[in-house]
Amino acid sequence: MRTLLTALAVSALVAVTGCGGNDTTGAQTGTNASAGVTGTVNVFAAASLTETFTKLGKAFEAAHPGTTVKFNFAGSSALATQINQGAPADVFASAAPTNMKTVTDAGNADGTPTTFVRNQLVIAVPAGNPQGVKGLADLTRPGVKVAVCAEQVPCGAAAKKALDTGGVKLTPVTLEQDVKAALSKVKLGEVDAALVYRTDAKAAAADVEGIEFPESAGAVNDYPIVALKEARNAAGAKAFVAYVLSDQGKAVLTEAGFQAP
Repeated sequence: MRTLLTALAVSALVAVTGCGGNDTTGAQTGTNASAGVTGTVNVFAAASLTETFTKLGKAFEAAHPGTTVKFNFAGSSALATQINQGAPADVFASAAPTNMKTVTDAGNADGTPTTFVRNQLVIAVPAGNPQGVKGLADLTRPGVKVAVCAEQVPCGAAAKKALDTGGVKLTPVTLEQDVKAALSKVKLGEVDAALVYRTDAKAAAADVEGIEFPESAGAVNDYPIVALKEARNAAGAKAFVAYVLSDQGKAVLTEAGFQAP
């Protein structure tokens, strides 16, 4: 009997130890899964995402120790061209579906892009609005110098659509390759106004004012994002896209003035 009880006790101890070992392994597996994203994540993003994505990049790095997010901010059309020419990008966030389509048509997207925000134009003017601009028609007054994005970039395509909607014939003094370049002309005092995104005017509120105009409602841009097929850090790319689409990402984007899709 004593031998039998001893054997039973040993068996019970082995069973308990085995269960404990499995629990530890499960915990370690969970830890390893959460720590699975490492290395550099190269994100190609529209210039209008500069402030928000920089903030999201830092938060992403904090949430995934061992990662580094590197950004290439520029006009979406230029970024799409770079990606299709083989630039080392893991994620593409475009300011318009048209430029994203260039990438997907070339077979360079890993899956279907997701629209994560929308953006709308305003008229950016220097602080104090010295020219008294109230709407699009004021931009055609003699002596008023205006900067607009080139039509091939999203902010330029949106500007053309808004101007056409309002029946306004505008002759800008400069055509810029991204929205930040157009905005900088106002900040530097080189122009009296520029058609830029609401979010960019808000980010530069210390230097410029954003004048809302009704024609912009028909020229709202959708922003799609996708991980890229040739991503060198596929896991990092998918994790970053997921972070942008998360509640944390949405909160940062909403605070910056972006609209929900």
